[in-house]
Amino acid sequence: MQTKWRLSHTRGYLELGMIKEAAAELDQVLADAREDYEFRVLTALVLQEQKVWPRLLPLAAALAREKPADASWWIMWAYAARRADSIDTAEKILLEAEGHHPQEATIQFNLGCYACQCGDLATALARVKKAIALDPAFLEAAKTDPDLHPLRANTQKL
Repeated sequence: MQTKWRLSHTRGYLELGMIKEAAAELDQVLADAREDYEFRVLTALVLQEQKVWPRLLPLAAALAREKPADASWWIMWAYAARRADSIDTAEKILLEAEGHHPQEATIQFNLGCYACQCGDLATALARVKKAIALDPAFLEAAKTDPDLHPLRANTQKL
């Protein structure tokens, strides 16, 4: 089967939440097409759904470096780094990402979560407030995100 059809099937399976089937389609893609951007994107999405953080980490890093204007790659990279390595590593990634995307609410929110987990509640509060100012939907997330429990326990200022 042609690569474009395999990738199309992969996208469809991902949209349906059929992660095993999506991964199986990707496994059938010929080696010469595995460096194509679309293949790497779909692989990253499958790895994220499978929670295979160590394999996702270098792929998301490469995608963020290749397409730095796309904030989602930075966010994915940091998410994988937090789980495969540490909050410190994830924070470094998002601090760099912030330079490219200073108005990206998800970056601000995640930096707030990291600060909170590291015990810096003042920075956490400032970051979370900035995220909420950029995207009010983050107010609800701030009320329930487990990373922000120490912040909620020490302040009512969200």
